[in-house]
Amino acid sequence: MLTFVSSDWVEQRLDSPDFQVLDPRSSIRYMAGHPRNAINVSVAKARDSNGSIFSAADLARWLGTCGVDDRRAPVIYDNSDGRNAALLAWMLMYLGRTDVHLMSSFWERWVSDGREAFYRPVKAVPQTFTARVRRELRRTTSEVREDVQEGAPGRANFKLVDLRSRDEFAGKLESDPRPGHIPGAVNIVWQELAGKDGNPLAPPAQIEQLFAAQGVGPQDRVVAYCKTGLRAALGFLALAQMGRDVALYDGSYAEWAQSGLPVERASTE
Repeated sequence: MLTFVSSDWVEQRLDSPDFQVLDPRSSIRYMAGHPRNAINVSVAKARDSNGSIFSAADLARWLGTCGVDDRRAPVIYDNSDGRNAALLAWMLMYLGRTDVHLMSSFWERWVSDGREAFYRPVKAVPQTFTARVRRELRRTTSEVREDVQEGAPGRANFKLVDLRSRDEFAGKLESDPRPGHIPGAVNIVWQELAGKDGNPLAPPAQIEQLFAAQGVGPQDRVVAYCKTGLRAALGFLALAQMGRDVALYDGSYAEWAQSGLPVERASTE
């Protein structure tokens, strides 16, 4: 479902008719340099006027408009925090793609290694993108509300993981309209999952340890959230690449708090 590939591997396939290199960054970053033939699929544009990520049908239409097709295997790369790539990977997996590839080093490494960069946009040719939705990879506010109900049957192994900062989780940022977190959630700061030396993710053993420290084990079904879904996508990716049962609550805390549902404020000490 998700395969990590080296920059050498990507470079060798830039002209291949079987692969399609996708840049999930902003158009400004894309124009500041990208691999040959890479097309810009900026995940920031995959949201409606309320800031919510598109529905499955609209996501499929948007991807097709960006030039993503059904035939070529997608190959994603990113800048130095990996969140945009993680969100695009989730979108593609949610829509049923089982051939998603992610470059295991960042664009900065590509440049520092002396690989070729291009500064002209690749014109997007609209394509047909067919959605084969995997509903288990996405949770809505109403579904999460049911998930967190104490004693809800069949949810004994449900774990809600907040990927925001510790201050956000504890409700210490008064700039939030309703500071705090979803009741019952545990906190893992998204940066802790990021790798070093240009790698998108920390080693699996380290990721496993981080989740275990918060009481999240291999048997648990995890729902990841942050404020608007971007940071939580890295949590989704971290667990998905290990074959764990994980879904993204892309509406995240912003939607939860706006809905007037209960929140908790507590110290993370």
